[in-house]
Amino acid sequence: MPSIIPKKFPTPVAGPMAPFFAAGLVILYGVNSAANAMANSAEFKNDPRNPNRGAAH
Repeated sequence: MPSIIPKKFPTPVAGPMAPFFAAGLVILYGVNSAANAMANSAEFKNDPRNPNRGAAH
């Protein structure tokens, strides 16, 4: 009778994917830094959608 759970093979997954995880973190950090820099720039400083603007008037 065949088992419901298939046989597990010792295939490495996290090890070969580690450079892609690291690159994803670098990209996320860069996007976050760019978004923060743009939100604090003079062009968007008084935009009502800017969360760094302060209290709504």
